[in-house]
This record gives sequence, C-alpha cells and structure tokens, in this order.
Amino acid sequence: MTIQANPNIPDEVRAVAADGTQLRYALMGMARAMDNVIALGRGDPDLDTPPHIVAAAKAAIRAGRSGPTPVKGMEELRAAIAEHMHEVNGLPVAADNVMVTTGGQEGLFLAIQALIDPGDEILVPDPRYSSYDDAISRAGGVMVSVPTNRDDAFNLEAEAVEAAITPASKALLIVTPSNPTAGIVTEDRLRAIADVAIRHNLIIIVDEIYGKIVYPPWRHFSIGSLPGMAERTITLDAFSKTYAMTGWRCGYAAAPADVIDAMARIKQVTTGPVATVSQWAGLAAISGPQDCVADYLKIYSERRAVLLDGLDRMGFAYGEPRGGLFVWADCSATGIHATELSYLLLKEGRVLVFPGTAFGERWREYVRITMLEPIDTLREAVERMLPVLARYGL
Repeated sequence: MTIQANPNIPDEVRAVAADGTQLRYALMGMARAMDNVIALGRGDPDLDTPPHIVAAAKAAIRAGRSGPTPVKGMEELRAAIAEHMHEVNGLPVAADNVMVTTGGQEGLFLAIQALIDPGDEILVPDPRYSSYDDAISRAGGVMVSVPTNRDDAFNLEAEAVEAAITPASKALLIVTPSNPTAGIVTEDRLRAIADVAIRHNLIIIVDEIYGKIVYPPWRHFSIGSLPGMAERTITLDAFSKTYAMTGWRCGYAAAPADVIDAMARIKQVTTGPVATVSQWAGLAAISGPQDCVADYLKIYSERRAVLLDGLDRMGFAYGEPRGGLFVWADCSATGIHATELSYLLLKEGRVLVFPGTAFGERWREYVRITMLEPIDTLREAVERMLPVLARYGL
C-alpha cells in the first residue's frame, strides 16, 4: 500500500509532521482545545490509586513522617522492593542493590548517564518510547536500532541483537512489555539474548514497568534472574502503571551496588530524594494487598477485547498485544500517512491517537492506541472512528 499525502491536512500540522514527537504534543494541544474528545493517546492509567495506598500516604502526613530521606530512598522501602523483586522476579538483589527514583523515566535517565560515555553505542528495539532518545543523546551515546516486526508480535530476536553489535556497543535496552507495541520478550528469547550479552560483554538495561500487566497465557520473565546476568543487568520498574500511581512519581532501579552508587551521585545533585509521602505510598503498594493488581488486569483485559474487536471492524492489523496498555495498529490499509490519519480522527471524530512516527522514523503506517478509558467509552471511540474512515473511502 502506498502511503499518500492528504491535501486536507492544515499547514500547521504538516509543518511538524516530520518530527513525530513534536506532532504528538501538537495533537495533544489540539485535543485540549476541543470539546468531548476521547483521549486514547497518553499512557496514564485512568483507574483510581487503591484506597490502602492513599490511606498510607495520609497516615504518613498526619504522623509527621514527611522529612527528607537518603537519596537512594527510605531503607524500609528499598528492603521491601528487594524482597519483592526476589520473590516475584527471581532477582538476587538486596537493599544495597536498590534505589528509589522519581518515576521510571528518571531511573532510565540515571542509568544511561551513569553507564554511557560519549561514543558508546546502546542497542534499542525499534519501535521505542522516544524518551530513550533524549537520555541517550544527553549522555553522548549513539542509539542503534534493533528491528522487530508485527508477524513476530514484536518479540526481540537474539540474532537481530547480535547482528547490530559493533566494537563500540556497550549496552542493550530491553523493554518488556513494550511501549508502544505491547509485545513481550519471551523467556526463550531472553535466554538467548543473555548468552549474546555475556559473549559480547554487554550491559543490559531492562525496563519492566508494564511487567505486571501481561495477558494470559503469556507471562513476564526477568532477564536479570538468569545465571551470570545479575552483575550486568539494571532492572527498572515503577509503581505508576501497576498501581495507577503515575502522579506519585515513584519508581525504582535494581542493579549492582556500584552502579546504584553511581546513579545516586547523579541524583544527589539533580532531583534529590523522591518525595517522602510518595515513598510511603510506594511501600504500601509493594508490601500491602495485591488484589488490586489482578483486579486492574481483569479490567484491562476486558477493554483490550473491545478495542481489538473495533480494530478488526476497521480493517486494521496489529501485533498481538501480549502486555501493557496499548495496541500498536497497522493503518496501512487506509493508504494515508499515520500522522494525517491521527489528525483526521481527532479533528473529525474527536478521538485522539498517536502516530507511529512518534516512536520511530519508519513507523508511518502505525498508530498507538491506548485502552485507558471505560469500555463504553472505547466502544464510542470505535463508532466515531468508523465514519471518519468511511468518509475518506478507507
């Protein structure tokens, strides 16, 4: 299918279309100025933070437990995170291997700054979340794309990783489940990738922020649990997606103690410790009842089914969304560029989705759609999009 330029797209949108990230924010700005928009763009959970987590934060404030903490985080929280990662992920970590970060995104930034020197290459799956680009470029690193594809549900192949390695390669970034593709890197692939990493002396930075949002029969697996990998793996996670706590800005990193120390030195002179109240909330999340995790997964599973049914009706293909909060949909059947399709769906259908070019230059035939609205709203979004597609003969 040939992707065409639609003459109905305003110049102000066309002007930023070459920069996917800029266009993403332009579309968000347009949506804020419009009434009755269904937002299926951003990845912030729409569910409420569980009551026991909110109660723990309130109790900490009332008890005056809001003073400063060590830059690596409260000892109680670091110990609880280490225990959790050992029990749930099989990671051989202690509190000294853990640091609390201001969200998962800061954890990634600190890890890159601590490890990557100018000229170092870091291998990154394609497509990818664009914040990775900024962290790598600010460290003077060179991002090398490793291809994934829809037919393989955007799973990462060890052969593709090895083919991208050069003498300048220092690290590999793994994101599982993936933003934007919702693919996972399966255990068999991770075992093969671990062998490649050991043979080529690669550091692994693995972002597992969606690791507890995986749809059966698929399951999450942590590469850092494999023999010989703990000493070369930085595992990043956060409370934001699992517990609907994006605004609390509380994440964590697990790594060898010397790496944690290096990250802490950077954090000390930049953001300092994570807000104490958020740390008490994080402690309640990770050490308290976990029923909410299963409850939220059930909600997301039901929404996922509704959204996939709608995409089938629209004639969109997609990689199987095995985890996370998105569907990465192939809109090539429409015959127009994803940036222009995103504009049309917003302008005429009042539905906000993000064009694939926000996640990699070659993804102009894809859009990322979230499932972060109630089921009835998702159904309404589908009903709004269908006539827009029909109007343009799509």
